Formats: sequence, C-alpha cells, structure tokens
Amino acid sequence: MTVAPLTTGRQRIGLLERLLATIRGEFRTELYRPDPGDPVFVAPECAVTGCDNVASQRGLCNGHIIRWRQRGRPAMEDFLADPGPPVRGRQALPSCRIGGCHYGRFGKGLCSKHYDRWARAGRPDPDGWDAPNMVVSGAVPAECCLPFCTLWVDTPGKMFCQNHHDRWARAGRPDVERFIVDCGLNGTTAVDLRGLPTQLTLEFQYGLQCRADARRRTTPARYVMQAVRLAQAAGAASLLDLTEQQWREQARNGRVRAPVLFLIEVRDAVEVLRDGAGWENEFPRDVWRLERLPGITTPATATVPRPRVRLHFERIPQPWLRDLAKRWLRLRLTSGLSITAAHTGLDALVCFGRFLVHAGVDRLADIDRLLLERHLGYVASQDGGHGLKKGRISNLNLFMQAIRQNRWDDSLPGTAAFYPGDTPRPPAAAISRRLAEHVMAQVESEANLDRWDNPAGRLVTLILIRTGLRISSVVCLDFDCVVHDGQGAAYLRYFNTKMKREAAVPIDEHLEQAIRDHQRQVLDRWPDGTGVLFPRQHANASGRLRLSDSSYRQMLRRWLTTCDIRDEHGQPVHLTPHQWRHTFACRLINRDVPQEVVRVLLDHESSRMTAHYARLTDQTVRRRWEAAMKVDIKGEHVTLATDGPLGQAQWAKTRYGIATQTLPNGYCGLPVQKSCPHANACLTCPVFLTGPEFLPELRQQRTRTLTLIDNATGCGHTRVAEMNQQVADNLDRMIGELETGHDQTQETAHAG
Repeated sequence: MTVAPLTTGRQRIGLLERLLATIRGEFRTELYRPDPGDPVFVAPECAVTGCDNVASQRGLCNGHIIRWRQRGRPAMEDFLADPGPPVRGRQALPSCRIGGCHYGRFGKGLCSKHYDRWARAGRPDPDGWDAPNMVVSGAVPAECCLPFCTLWVDTPGKMFCQNHHDRWARAGRPDVERFIVDCGLNGTTAVDLRGLPTQLTLEFQYGLQCRADARRRTTPARYVMQAVRLAQAAGAASLLDLTEQQWREQARNGRVRAPVLFLIEVRDAVEVLRDGAGWENEFPRDVWRLERLPGITTPATATVPRPRVRLHFERIPQPWLRDLAKRWLRLRLTSGLSITAAHTGLDALVCFGRFLVHAGVDRLADIDRLLLERHLGYVASQDGGHGLKKGRISNLNLFMQAIRQNRWDDSLPGTAAFYPGDTPRPPAAAISRRLAEHVMAQVESEANLDRWDNPAGRLVTLILIRTGLRISSVVCLDFDCVVHDGQGAAYLRYFNTKMKREAAVPIDEHLEQAIRDHQRQVLDRWPDGTGVLFPRQHANASGRLRLSDSSYRQMLRRWLTTCDIRDEHGQPVHLTPHQWRHTFACRLINRDVPQEVVRVLLDHESSRMTAHYARLTDQTVRRRWEAAMKVDIKGEHVTLATDGPLGQAQWAKTRYGIATQTLPNGYCGLPVQKSCPHANACLTCPVFLTGPEFLPELRQQRTRTLTLIDNATGCGHTRVAEMNQQVADNLDRMIGELETGHDQTQETAHAG
C-alpha cells in the first residue's frame, strides 16, 4: 500500500523534537520488557506446569493452545493433566541418554554421533550397549550460544547446538546476535520495536508511556506487537501517515479489536502532542473529537474519564448552517450541556439541513414561519418515535433563539419561530411496564439468585429490585456508598443520573451486608482501592473503570436464560432493568404508601411521575376486578365496557362505591345518581344476624363508618352521610345490646 504522508516536513521535525523531549528513559528502548508486577502490560504464565511462556488464550500459551485445539478441544482439566512434551521456549533441551554426553538428541534418545555408531552396531538394546566416548581426549566441546541451552556444539565453527542450529537455519540464517535475542524473547511479555523507522519507533514508545501512565486498561504485549506488525505491513513511517478511518480499514480483517484500538489511541496521543488540544484546534474541523476538549461534561456512566466521542458536522449539507451549528454547540457544551444532548441538537440540525435541500432553500434569510410549518410536516413523516420528533423541533427552536440572542446572523426573519402546540403530542396512554408478581417470584428466588456467575451482577440485581434505582445510577455507585443517620439506619447514597444530583434511599440490613461482602471482594482483587463499587472485570488495571450498563444487560440476558424464567403464559421473559423501578413504585402504591413518600424514594422532581405509577396501579386493579367473577343480588354476571368513555365512567362509578360505602363482603354497583334503601347490604337487612364473637369486627366497622360520615359531611356529600348514618345507628344498637348481654353473662359466671 502506498502511504501519502499527512504531515509536512516541518511538522515532522517539530514532532520528532517533542517526542525526544517527552519520552522517559525506561521507554526509550527498542526492546521494552515490563516489570513482572506491571499492572498494565504483564500477562499470566501458561497454566501448564513447568511452562514459562506467557498465556495467550484460555490460560495457555500459543504452543499449548495450538496443541489443545489439535486434540479436539478436550476438557481443560484433562489437557492440563497430560499436556504432552514441552513446547518450544527457553527451556534446556534434553541431552543424549549416554552418560557424560551433552550433545542434543537425534533419535532413540541418542545424539547423532551415538545414533550412527548404535546403528552400525546392529541396533542393540540401548540400555546394555557399550557406547563409545565421542569426545576427543582432552577436548572440551563448546556449548550452544543461547544462554538457556547447555548442549554441546557438534561441529567446530557452529554457534549453536544441532537443534538450535536447525532452527536458526529455518529462520533464514539471520544475524546471530538478533537470533539469540529473539530466542530469549519467545513467549515473554516483551515489546519488540527493532527494525521500525525512527519516528514510528518513538511514537510507539510514547504510546507505551501514555498507556502505562494512565493505568486504566490491561494491555498484553501480544496486542502491542500485533499493532506494531500492522504498522509495518502498511509501510508507514509515522502513524500520522494514515487517518483513523484508514487504519481501521487496514485492520478490518482482524478478529481482535484491541490491537487496532491501541494503535489508534497511540495515533491520537501523537497528534495531540503535535497539534495540541482545545477549541482552537477542534472548532475548524468538521468532526469534533470531544475527548480533546477540556471542560466537557462527560456522562456519569462513562467507563473512562474522557470517552472517545465524535460530533459529525459534515452531515449538514449547507456550509452556512454548519458554521452556525458549530457556534451553537460550542456555546452549549461549554455551558455544561451533556454529550448526549449535544448529539440530539446536532441530529435536529442535520434533519433540518436535509429538509432545506428538499425544499430548495439555501439562505438563512429565506427561513420563515411558512417554511417551518412545512418542516413540521417533514419531521412528522420521518421514522422515529415521539421523543425523537419532539427533540428535533424543540432543539431547532432553541437554535434559532440562540442566533437572535447572540446576533450571529441578523438575516434570520422574525417570523422564523415555533410556538406552543407545534411539537407532536405524546401518546395518549402509557402501558404499565411493571413486572407481574409471577415473574418477580422467580426473579427473587434465592435459588435463581445463586445462579449468577458474577457476584457483581447478583448485587446489582438486588439493588435494582429493592431500591428502585435506575441502572445508570447503580453502576455509578461509589465504593463508600453506604451512610447512616443518627439512629444508625443505613442509606444508599447515589448520583441521580437523570436529575444530575446526589440522593439517598433507605436500605435494609440484608442489602447493607451484601454490599459490605462485595466491597471485601473488590479489595481482595484491587488492594489499593478502586473508588467505584462495581469495577469492570476485564482490561481494568487500576480498578477505577466502572461496569457499563450494557455489560450488565448482557449478563442479565444470560442469567434469565439460565434460570428459564417465564411469564404466566409460559413464554421466556425478556425484561429491562428499568422495569424493576416501575415494579418497586407500584408495589409501594399497592401497599398504601403515600405518594409523597414514593416520590422521595424515587427522587422524582415532582409528583406528576409518581402519580403516573398510581394511575397504572389503578388500571391494574381494574383489570383484575374485571377478570374476576362479578354477580349482582340475583346471581347474574355483571360486565363492564372495557374501552371508551363508557368504560371509564363505569369504572369511576365502581371506585366511588368502593370508597364511599364500607362493604365487608362485596362492592356497590348502584349509580351515583340513585338513592339506596340499604346503605350496607347486610347491616340494613332485616334478617341479618350477629353475635358476641363478632364484636371486634363490628367495632372496627363502626369506626370506619363514622370516619366516612365525617369526611362526607366535610366535603358536602350530604346523601352519602345520610346513607351511612343508618348503618352507624344499626351498629350502635347491635354493639350496645351485645356488650350488655356479654357483661351480664360474665357477672353470672363469676357469681356461680
């Protein structure tokens, strides 16, 4: 591939000087050997006993992983019990079986010299064979030049024993010193930069230094070497000779992403060293690299401090609109706008730019109210949900307001504006997302919870179920997230990622203990601490990279499949973590927890969303009531209309009856507008019977009835008060008579 340099000669010289001044001494070497305890570049040794090579895959080195595959991928414990002869590495080779002979073996355990004599002797039993001495008297054969090999050189003038001489010959007879070094590097955690152009060598050295200083990701040396070989294959003298996209295309056939990602990160670091970082460098570009802009508000759930995020302005066809979009988003990002909101704003302008092409408009001065009304129809016709379409209208309106407020272009007509009611209306009704108790019983089963293969996933699930937090807040929990009040009660302190504020929610002692146990497990792996409660399990040298919500969702899907959790229809359950928040809220509402308490527990900004949960719960009650058998006094089934205004009115009537009459054994189905001769179906019935054994229930019902009368009187519901007054009078008479008879019975018993 022919590489076209992207840097001028003057830039290359300046970069070379910066690299030489920046790279520290321990990285200024063509053979970088990390320390054995290095948390970034070190890799574990092969699991095969006695093998000192570095593990590549499944805990095995390259040689043993190849042998494991050739055997048909047996169970790992079976392979480790019999891994076969040692693989090529840095171990001493076996010598001739004849005592005192240190030539390398050729056949039958004999060196080539003894093998030849043994064959001439008629191939006798080697154990009983009187083997001759193959060393000239007084001569001391030279040893192999490899430092880990003690075998003799079989021919004067050779540098290596016979086996290593054959290996050297198969390698093309390279320089002896280089071959010796290469043999010593085989299977080690070393990065070999020999043979690279000078600047490319310095760039990789700088990349190694940056990766080591960051101490975030573990980077096995084999990944670095794959990146080095990729650069060699491209024929590049500098990583800056190709763009990021060109490097990705170079590696598109690779099965492992880590090497090309490392190469691209090194390229970015070198480019920042050459050009610097900040708005002056990024603003003119049509693709903004937000990790190079200081002060940008990163998402709380970001797994790295400065994620690689791009804003693609080249998708806006009009240059004048593109320039205004850059000014607007720079203003919003520097004022604390989130990256997600920036993407939403850019999407609105990209959509508007496509519409302008469709409408044949190419000037800001031609944008008026009539054109915006056409744009409303264009947005409505595009794919996407209500939130996407509303965001495209509202962000475009904010964009035009910013143009006027900041006087960026006075040619924008004053009629170019949106008004309340222009944005699409939200869906009429939301479907309840709470989980059925049949599903929750399976989810909360201790037997199923114990089937989590990752303890962190189990604890995240418990926190989601018992606190109602969002998954974004849970994965962002700090390590020291449990606090106590003055009475010693435990609370979970978290960051509300939606409202961007600190909050706390009470937890029980069982969940607190589970968190304490998890903290000890984290410290066992990262003794220096992590700062986060749920660190990422892999490629996390410092332990400070958080578990991502996408990783938890993948673990959750695997766990649901493993536990075979099914719904009431016998179908596999597919749920999202946020459904546990809905279930938590609806459970509280069903237990008559006041809505204000639920609002505080969920950290809602207002009671509007909390009331939504209450409405959903009311709908749930209605569905269950309608599904049950309902009969009137004649024993005939009663049905309600399920849809439309009539259904809602009938349900309101039923709820009114439940709330205004204390019926211990059913519901009131009488319309509100009609009078009722029996305020209670039993207590106003002439054939109703009761006895002293029901005194507790009668007293409780009297208290409820009096409370209902007081509430009805205070609200001006005269007829409701009158209806229940008859019930109260009957209760007073029955209770009085029963108490009198009960006292007389006790006095008679004492007198006897």
